[in-house]
Amino acid sequence: MVVTFRLLKSLNVEAIALFPVIIFQGKALRNQNALLNHERIHLKQQLELLVIPFYIWYIIEYLFLRRNRNHKDAYRNIVFEKEAYSKENDLHFLETRSFWNFLNYYRC
Repeated sequence: MVVTFRLLKSLNVEAIALFPVIIFQGKALRNQNALLNHERIHLKQQLELLVIPFYIWYIIEYLFLRRNRNHKDAYRNIVFEKEAYSKENDLHFLETRSFWNFLNYYRC
């Protein structure tokens, strides 16, 4: 399910995947295939980790990375974001993606 929520704009967030929904800051962003694919990758990650553990892992990793980096660098180095950003333009990625594929991004 895809919805629009304007409050995301004030948070400087274009979209967010909160299982099972993808929320966009505006209707125009819904048509950006790469952004939609990025968020679909996050939904797959969330499902693989049974949702709640995904959020716990995500927050712990962010806090760990944030100790030595600014917000943007910490965010971009979260393993889930590394996978999503690296594959967001591959619109067929989810068709062939292996289970827990995000673990491969710890080597990058």
